[in-house]
Amino acid sequence: MSRFGEGLAVDTDVERAARRAAYGALSTVDGPPDLVAVFAGVTDPDDADRVAASVQAMVAATGNERCTVVGALTPGVMGDARAVGPLLGGDPAVSVWAGRLPGVRVRSFHLHANRQGESITVGGLPEPWPDDRVVLMLADPHSFPADGFIERSNEALPGLPFVGGLVPGVAGRGSARLIRGGSTHDEGAVGVMLGGPVDAAIAVSQGCRPIGPTMTVTAAEGNMLLGLAGRPALDRLREILDELDAAERLAVSTGLHLGVAMDEYADQHESGDFLIRGVLGTDPERGGIAVGDVIGVGRTVRFQLRDAASAGRELDAVLEACRGRPGYATIGGALVVSCNGRAADLFPQPLGAGHDILAVRAGLGTNAVSGFFGAGEIGPVGGRNHLHGYTASVLAFAEPDARIV
Repeated sequence: MSRFGEGLAVDTDVERAARRAAYGALSTVDGPPDLVAVFAGVTDPDDADRVAASVQAMVAATGNERCTVVGALTPGVMGDARAVGPLLGGDPAVSVWAGRLPGVRVRSFHLHANRQGESITVGGLPEPWPDDRVVLMLADPHSFPADGFIERSNEALPGLPFVGGLVPGVAGRGSARLIRGGSTHDEGAVGVMLGGPVDAAIAVSQGCRPIGPTMTVTAAEGNMLLGLAGRPALDRLREILDELDAAERLAVSTGLHLGVAMDEYADQHESGDFLIRGVLGTDPERGGIAVGDVIGVGRTVRFQLRDAASAGRELDAVLEACRGRPGYATIGGALVVSCNGRAADLFPQPLGAGHDILAVRAGLGTNAVSGFFGAGEIGPVGGRNHLHGYTASVLAFAEPDARIV
């Protein structure tokens, strides 16, 4: 028995799938859980209430009335060492994860955006406590300003890491469903704030490797890079591409990105030292490169290449660092949010969409791993919270009894 467990069930009857998955997770935990996460891979938004009620009933039967349940509907889920659900052409599936967290303060929330003219305010976040350690958040990208909220969290809640992801609607825009307890929401964001003796670590894998030299942005306008190291940005990129081999040039057509250095004062920058942003296109007349963020003059950048081999190696590396944190011997369980783009076409068969959950289980040495495929992933890079794409974000929990004193 462990303090963490997971269960997965594939069934056209989603209520039965929810009960089976919940039983699988709860039956392996050595006592009533304090936190339960549920991810339902379905196509009908109306399934949300049935899934939430079924899991809540199973949790209530454990005897811990204070157990917190959060989750969401999503086209694809992970559990039991595999990836399943309609996103992958399969039947409906439910993945449930349970954890017993002795002494940990678990506070759930439902965030909602209030629009007044051109301004947006967000309400519903619990008042912060000095010993808050991590926030798990699931958000509807169509009704909640996740990017702005996550960036603002760095100033409003300094040092408090956020991890999680954006929930793609199971039937298009407006069909996102979020679960909090036995209730569901069709807008905003849900999650939990964990405080007190939380033995947790976060791993964020952006899945890229650097190409070409590190350069300084010398001219920019909005999200258009115009100058790199004193020359037109597009000319610099062409020089880098000319140095690549045939396989790398082929990967550039779908996997070219730009890394923004998070520590301007570092002597050198390796693959994990950059915040990755997509390259959206070029402007040959101006010699510019459009990227998926506003990058100011003076920032240090380096082009990046994303392919299956690079993504696999980087995920293995961040998991090894997570597991090797000083003072911990065993990871008991983990939650993972992986980009739906990684599920669709990044990793070749036979692993395919199951690559990330298999890597997390092997890299952390635990079978209690559940998760879902998102439309944007949340996690800290360089000590600041960010919204990512094509990323795997992992929240790992140590077995408390395994801590090395």
